Amino acid sequence: MELIQKKTLIAAIIGASLLSANAIAHNESPDQRLTASDAKAFLDNAQAEIEKIQTPSAHAQWSYATNINIDTAAVSAYLNEMYSNKVAQFAKEAAKFNDVKVDADTRRKLNLLRNGLTMPPPADDKKSERLAEINSKLEGMYGAGEYCRTENDCINLVDMSAEMATSRDKDLLLEYWKGWREVSVPMKELYSEQVAIANEGAKELGFKNVSELWRGKYDMPADEFPKELDRLWGQVQPFYESLHCHVRAKLGEHYGTDVVPQDQPIPAHLLGNMWAQTWGNIYDLVKPEQEMKVPDVTKALKEQQYDEIKMVKQAESFFSSLGFEELPETFWERSLFQKPEDRDVQCHASAWNLDDKEDLRIKMCIQKTGEEFNVIHHELGHNYYQRAYKDQPLLYRGSANDGFHEAIGDTIALSITPKYLKQIGLIDTIPDESNDIGMLLQVALDKIAFIPFGLMVDQWRWKVLSGEVTPENYNDVWWELRNKYQGVMAPIERDAEAFDPGAKYHVPANVPYTRYFLAHILQFQFHKALCDIANDQGPLNRCSIYGSKEAGKALNDMLEMGMSEPWQNALEKLTGTKQMDASTIQAYFAPLKKWLDEQNQGRQCGW
Repeated sequence: MELIQKKTLIAAIIGASLLSANAIAHNESPDQRLTASDAKAFLDNAQAEIEKIQTPSAHAQWSYATNINIDTAAVSAYLNEMYSNKVAQFAKEAAKFNDVKVDADTRRKLNLLRNGLTMPPPADDKKSERLAEINSKLEGMYGAGEYCRTENDCINLVDMSAEMATSRDKDLLLEYWKGWREVSVPMKELYSEQVAIANEGAKELGFKNVSELWRGKYDMPADEFPKELDRLWGQVQPFYESLHCHVRAKLGEHYGTDVVPQDQPIPAHLLGNMWAQTWGNIYDLVKPEQEMKVPDVTKALKEQQYDEIKMVKQAESFFSSLGFEELPETFWERSLFQKPEDRDVQCHASAWNLDDKEDLRIKMCIQKTGEEFNVIHHELGHNYYQRAYKDQPLLYRGSANDGFHEAIGDTIALSITPKYLKQIGLIDTIPDESNDIGMLLQVALDKIAFIPFGLMVDQWRWKVLSGEVTPENYNDVWWELRNKYQGVMAPIERDAEAFDPGAKYHVPANVPYTRYFLAHILQFQFHKALCDIANDQGPLNRCSIYGSKEAGKALNDMLEMGMSEPWQNALEKLTGTKQMDASTIQAYFAPLKKWLDEQNQGRQCGW
């Protein structure tokens, strides 16, 4: 579940016509020459040049993601190097205006430019070329990765994931878990080299390292941001620990306490997901003993002969019901909905706007399941957000912070309640509230189980990018953090050369992960605000804003802001407060928390 924004392609061509560049070329002091007018001219010229290069850059990325081969890899690497060098140059030019007095709008744009890189290339041409080459290699290694028992018996990630979602054969689960992590072992040396080169680039931009750059993108001091995350996690942690205790007990009953010790973290291969990041696939093992009428969306999709296109069409209709314009015809012509049989692709779901206007697309290898039905709503949330801010100045075409982008689609998915499923004909009757424990447990197994994983990935990466954790300790620290936050452990001893973080797409692809943690907090806060606007009087977990034009307008008003103001202002626009608040999660899951505490009586909780 990922967003591909044009903003990440700030592959700016900085021409000699730019005033600050002229000053440097003539060895003149920028501080003596530059004015507020110069800053505005710099931004106007730069944004105009970006418009010229971003679309071909985006097409190269799309071509590579949907057809991994030597040619698309070469073109993607070349353009990636080209744009990375230019955006690094652009960021350095923006920094020349740090001490120039400018208006708030100009200062915001300059700061966004300086902080706009993910893995900044250094000025050295050979090193920047190598950085681009490594980026492309790592993504290609992940996208083409397979686990092979023999030379002629290989299985890809999509098929292994599908098997892990349903199989209860602990030996097979362990085999696939271990097998996929063989794919990432060769990434370790490349990843370490990449970090070293990118840190050189970050220092040239005035940052201590890439870690400081990443943490400084949230309209607050870089060192304060992790404290804010800890505050939010503290609001969720008691509920997570109750969920963990119940799940571990039930897994112990099924597999035996010799396999799942009741005083230790849960073995990672038994949670129904390749990365143990969501646990919804093991609902059948941990569900309430009393019969619960929980809608089986996967079964309903099959019975009503939903194919991949019909699933996407239905998700589109949700946004249409809120008053959003339908997706353009090109969306249906150009998106990737199924895994092709004749080529390697990146199946990881993502949303794209290739021209910052109307060339909206999604890329995913859709499986006809209830989980994928939710993911489609999520990805379209990105697309509708992209469209909402398309008329903003180029540098403001992005979400208020990256967590907002991830939260929007999930906010919509929270409205995929029995009420909504009945409205669209996927179920005939709405189960009464006595069945809510089952439905809330299903949601919690995905969303609450994910929150500590969403937090720890970048906790690990910030330590790596700052140099606090060195390559020989990559894997050890990864599992220390997983144990600490998730209460999850590797099912077998890990080899010293293992690189288990690389088995998660976002690490080799260098996609910051804190956005997903923030999204899982914000979506409940957004959901509560929209339900209030829609005047839904029922319990929060039963609310669906489907069909509410009022809620749709309020949502769109926030989306249209893009990055034009600090995220705190965008949050206030919709919710009435500038502070992120996880207490809405407690309210949403209150009935389930009470039930879990009852189930956990007499159990040993914690790890």
